[in-house]
Amino acid sequence: MREESAIPFAFKVISLLSLAILLVPVFIVVLAGLNSGDYLTFPPEGLSLRWIQAFLTSPVFLSAYGVSFMIALVSTLISTVIGTMAAIYLTRSQSRVSSILRGFFMLPIVLPGVVLGLALYVFYVTTGIGLARTMPGLIIGHVIVTCPFVIATVTAALVGFDRSLEEAARSLGASPFTAFRLVTLKIIGPAISAGTIFAFIVSFGQFEVTLFLSTPNLQTLPIAMYVSMRYQFEPTAAAAGIFAIALVIVSTVLTSRLVNLKRTFGG
Repeated sequence: MREESAIPFAFKVISLLSLAILLVPVFIVVLAGLNSGDYLTFPPEGLSLRWIQAFLTSPVFLSAYGVSFMIALVSTLISTVIGTMAAIYLTRSQSRVSSILRGFFMLPIVLPGVVLGLALYVFYVTTGIGLARTMPGLIIGHVIVTCPFVIATVTAALVGFDRSLEEAARSLGASPFTAFRLVTLKIIGPAISAGTIFAFIVSFGQFEVTLFLSTPNLQTLPIAMYVSMRYQFEPTAAAAGIFAIALVIVSTVLTSRLVNLKRTFGG
């Protein structure tokens, strides 16, 4: 009770306002997806599962959902491997190059997505490498966007890692790889898993880069929702948003559980 009373009232108000700003759009999307009317309006004319059923029976939206899930899965796996290796190098290297690379790896977070998407599209077209408007080219774009999240999460875990534990394992006869696998990887495992989930969420909802690299036959869920809103303005897009929100909530809960496990086991 004393800790709660020590928190200034202004901080509590700001926290509640911040929470409201985050939750109100979600609330609006859910109600819009349950609208019984023919058009996307708020407040809804009534509540109905009509557009939920329309989403579940729409070949366009179901295909887009599957494409988003597949791209997010593949790009997340690649980002996890690359991001983990990069984080290990950045935290253990003593060279000046590592500090430069650290800033370089964080550029996709700083750069506007439109700039990054346009740059990738121009690069694919001008070099003639055949990746423009293709699935591999789109996956590469998502890897570039999601990799910094894995690097940041794993780096945070490695900064407080006691390397003497790994050295102790090697002094007991373990090879460098075995010591890394049984000690380091086990301790930073929750951080890797959390970074993986963050990367999956970012990739699944990625819009700007995808807009430049997708095609009408290669649409992700955000692009399908955008096209639907632009030309039809039906609540089907909001219904699709409900399923996207559900996936994000599940991923967030998993991330929270992994962070708690990390704290419990001292990772």
